[in-house]
Amino acid sequence: MNSGPGKKPDWLKIKLASGSSFASTRKLLNRHSLHTVCRSAMCPNLHECWSKGTATFLLLGNVCTRSCRFCAVGTERRPAMPDPEEPSKIAEAVKTMKLRHAVLTSVNRDDLADGGATHWVETIRAIREVNPGVSLECLIPDFSGNEQSLDLVMQELPEVLNHNIETVPSRYAAVRPQALYERSLAVIERAKRQFRLATKSGMMVGMGETPEEVETALRDLRRHGCDMVTIGQYLQPTAAHLPVSRYVTPEEFERYREIALDAGFRHVQSGPFVRSSYHAEAFEPVEKIS
Repeated sequence: MNSGPGKKPDWLKIKLASGSSFASTRKLLNRHSLHTVCRSAMCPNLHECWSKGTATFLLLGNVCTRSCRFCAVGTERRPAMPDPEEPSKIAEAVKTMKLRHAVLTSVNRDDLADGGATHWVETIRAIREVNPGVSLECLIPDFSGNEQSLDLVMQELPEVLNHNIETVPSRYAAVRPQALYERSLAVIERAKRQFRLATKSGMMVGMGETPEEVETALRDLRRHGCDMVTIGQYLQPTAAHLPVSRYVTPEEFERYREIALDAGFRHVQSGPFVRSSYHAEAFEPVEKIS
């Protein structure tokens, strides 16, 4: 039985930021009753990002229909219906925060016929109407592989289309029991091959994978048309979630970064606190898609 890696090492100690930007971001999100992946998923970078006036907006509520063992977001088979005012609220929040690059993500909504794709489209259009010139990164679910739903979102041509593989194939049954590795790769490939979008994916390490498996997954992503990648340390959100198998050293994260760059990724962020939307503005394409 895996007893876990023991005490957290020094490199995983966070210096909490605060100040007026942090407070105003929290107040704004609360005022509009908006969800963020920062708070719902217990992101370790919440204080840093909010102190810079940035946040990753979580669409379709904060309850997921899947039960991934790494994720802190709550799960139910039939969550509440999406808030029809959410697209306009997010659009106004983006305007108030004066964002040049906004990041959207969502829970999985397998209970909805289109997986929530129509709501995604409404949100993208609302943001662009109120915020001309803003670039968007859309970290989408797999929509159960439904090509019509995927195409609805991809046809909006977000500046970055992100979909996380999260882990290596051998760990899917334990980590993402309702997802498929090949299906996630297919989402990235569809975005690149059919819509010529800038593509991004991410994975966590420290969940029982081997370094060789990480390298293979990175090369799988490149082969399927992924341009950008994030690699971060898995941190167990609660005692009920998947235990951490080990704490990956900063030196090993640097090796993963070098492997990814060697594989041909255009942008790579690899480090203990890296998450899929961390420093997302650094992944913004040089030229917007026309």
